[in-house]
Amino acid sequence: MSQNESDQRLVSRVQRGDRRAFDALVIKYQSRIATLIGRFVRDSDEVMDVTQETFIKAYRAIGSFRGDAQFYTWLYRIASNTAKNYLVAKSRRPPDTDLWVGEGDPGEGAIEIESVDEPQGLHERDQMLEALSEGLENLPEELKVALVFREFDGLTYEEIAEVMECPVGTVRSRIFRAREALEKIIDREGKSESH
Repeated sequence: MSQNESDQRLVSRVQRGDRRAFDALVIKYQSRIATLIGRFVRDSDEVMDVTQETFIKAYRAIGSFRGDAQFYTWLYRIASNTAKNYLVAKSRRPPDTDLWVGEGDPGEGAIEIESVDEPQGLHERDQMLEALSEGLENLPEELKVALVFREFDGLTYEEIAEVMECPVGTVRSRIFRAREALEKIIDREGKSESH
């Protein structure tokens, strides 16, 4: 049974009034949703509050879920909107987003920073991470969200389009523009390091 079929069965049970089935969905997705929200909300207590609010909204709206999209895509959309609404209500800017650092395959188009052991290399890496974090934070919201979904959450272009409610071509364009902006930051940081 695929993940989508398993989720659809649980959703059907919830729609028939089985609260334990919803508990199973919460257990299955709570960590992923909290991680997603943590990319927008700084404080860990606030992350848990917004995560809980996301699941409350999902529970209230699950009767209208028809299965046109995968459940987790639908849930990601609710989480993303809940986090954005929370930030607007609090008049806060989204936080720095962690950047991938390490060995192995970071994913298609990901910005990779090699981990180094020498003090100078560590200092340079820290400066680059700081510049990239600041650059990511300063991207327009739609570019940052698309890039975070792709690079940090591993969603496909199609899944991102569903969550962001826009065409796949728009998603590709936003991710391209976000990567381009971050590459300029890397180039600037690299040039300033060499002087």
